[in-house]
Amino acid sequence: MSKRLVFLSLSVLLLTCAWPLGAKQAVVPEYGPATGTLVIDGAPVVYKEETVLAAWKKRGLTDVVMLHTWDPKVADTEAFVTPLLDANAVWFDGGRQWNMVDSYMNTRTLNAFRDVLNRGGVIAGSSAGATIQGDYLVRGDTKGPDIMMTEEPNHQHGFAFLKRTAIDQHINTRNRWDDLIPVIRKYPQYLGIGLSEDTAIVVTGDRFEVIGRWKVTAHDNTHAYQPWEKPYGVLSVGDIYDMKAREIVTLGTGATPGRGRGAGRGRSAPCRSRGDEEGIS
Repeated sequence: MSKRLVFLSLSVLLLTCAWPLGAKQAVVPEYGPATGTLVIDGAPVVYKEETVLAAWKKRGLTDVVMLHTWDPKVADTEAFVTPLLDANAVWFDGGRQWNMVDSYMNTRTLNAFRDVLNRGGVIAGSSAGATIQGDYLVRGDTKGPDIMMTEEPNHQHGFAFLKRTAIDQHINTRNRWDDLIPVIRKYPQYLGIGLSEDTAIVVTGDRFEVIGRWKVTAHDNTHAYQPWEKPYGVLSVGDIYDMKAREIVTLGTGATPGRGRGAGRGRSAPCRSRGDEEGIS
């Protein structure tokens, strides 16, 4: 099978490997995919087809294709999804996440994305391409990315590759540390995940590992917090988090557990589409 990498202006097929976090689970996960891997990244990307493709080809990838449509009727055709049929990774580019919903929700293309996971492949994305992978869609309002919970019914849900979650990004550069608090207060059934730039989570089953440069927040309504605490935990690079148990199961880089106060644990570690014109989420 060809190891194809496909870009859509709202989705890009890039990665050819997965990061297992342990033994394969015998039960169907409650959060992540049963097979395959998710990489959910808080970093922005620059949208120019030749630039994006060149950057990945420079890394040695030879079978890279970029796909794009605004029309869900096109996304629902056999011809459009053909490059995805033997692809082993998908990358969702940045922009506005509601554009992705309008283009791909309930189409053959969305089914083809899920088939990539079913084959054991990778789905990844950054910025809006991170948020779209969650279940509840934050910042999905067409009026602007500052609206966390839209009243537009068709823009309230993402593609739910990572089920029972709401994913935000740019939490450090745009000071969004607390922005998921009202979302999880209103929808306590979700786990809120906030991503710093240059930071990602790698999801297999019900666990994820933090990779990159900075911090990830876990907004968990099932835990009791002290009045002086922020109602979320802060994870650092190397931490492995069990979404089902709602706890860190492995600490990375020698950190001690702690809940968030915006600045995290005080340690760091190494490790455009139409929407870009309208403002990036």
